[in-house]
Amino acid sequence: MSRIRIKVCGMTNLDDALAAVEAGVDALGFIFYEKSPRYVDPETVRLIIEQLPPFVNTVGVFVDRDCGEAEEIIRFCGLSCAQLHGQEPPDYCERLARAAAPCQIIKALRVGPQLQAEDVAPYHAHVRAFLLDTYRKGQQGGTGQTFDWPLIPRLNLQRNFILAGGLDASNIRAAIAAAQPYGVDVNSGVESSPGRKDHALVRAFVRAVRQFDGC
Repeated sequence: MSRIRIKVCGMTNLDDALAAVEAGVDALGFIFYEKSPRYVDPETVRLIIEQLPPFVNTVGVFVDRDCGEAEEIIRFCGLSCAQLHGQEPPDYCERLARAAAPCQIIKALRVGPQLQAEDVAPYHAHVRAFLLDTYRKGQQGGTGQTFDWPLIPRLNLQRNFILAGGLDASNIRAAIAAAQPYGVDVNSGVESSPGRKDHALVRAFVRAVRQFDGC
């Protein structure tokens, strides 16, 4: 198996960001959804990104944001990727990909029995990857719960996918073995409180992933 990419989402401060990078994380996620307890403003994100070392991917998380506003935030902060967690249709993904290039588009899918391959197919041509999160009615993500990983093959994703949803150091190896993702995304599983990362838990998570993939 190739090296699994690791993203830690819900970053809100420089100390946590630098600790995650030092632990070996590949990407950091910043949530621009004001209803989230992990919301962070673009000015803070820009300051954090300016102080990161090179070769660290930075991901902005958006929920049904106006396309022009999302593009403005992407360029202002210098983001590598935009992760879309709302009901954004395929044409929105295409417009944002063109407007914010070279920023890459990741579409989040809330996986449950209701999600079918035909729901996903229109996105294939317009995104670089999918992020698979747990479906829970009324929530846009960040449930802290896993989903039924055997549901993934029936979605016929045809793209790299990133596994999210209730991951932590105790279950990540089983998750990777079952789902075989390109990357994994952790948030509440490495926190001491919403938006505050426990650096020891971050290190333990990275160590568990690397023990699995042999890197």
